[in-house]
Amino acid sequence: MDVLQLDVSGRPQAWISPHEAANLYVCDAVAWTVGEPCLVLRGGIQRVSGVQSRLELHPIIAVRGTVPTRAWRQVPALSNPKLFARDRRVCAYCGQHTHDDHLTREHIVPTSRGGEDTWMNCITACRGCNGRKGNRLVQECRMELLYLPYIPSLHEDMILKGRRIVADQMEFLLASVPRHSRLYG
Repeated sequence: MDVLQLDVSGRPQAWISPHEAANLYVCDAVAWTVGEPCLVLRGGIQRVSGVQSRLELHPIIAVRGTVPTRAWRQVPALSNPKLFARDRRVCAYCGQHTHDDHLTREHIVPTSRGGEDTWMNCITACRGCNGRKGNRLVQECRMELLYLPYIPSLHEDMILKGRRIVADQMEFLLASVPRHSRLYG
């Protein structure tokens, strides 16, 4: 399980490993936490007292100071796994729910005709529909979009990254996801 790292204002920064989280705890860089401890790390036994060191990690930690991050971008990076998750693995043309192996990134305005590789120009399509559309515009091939593309919010992006998310993390992230998001439905 990864730990959700926030800045002190509560803005998601990154998914980090338990080892990275432990380093932040030990360096006293954790400002506050959310949720019940989800992982206990045990260390060596102190020679004088005979007590074993113990560190409890929480599923969500806020880190003091400035943290270098890619999360400050206004638009999350586009990738096929996140695109397919945003569109719930449903072809935008035929509505078929399909496995990732049979899905493609479809450009509404083809790149060969000046379309860009952006969230607002890309949708999920099955291989058959993508081939049928080719490098034509939707109107030219008499196909219709069943849903419109949108740019995921930062909180949606953290969910779309495909991590195993525990309940506390999902609750925290969903609290800031817009109600119109496909993640709800």
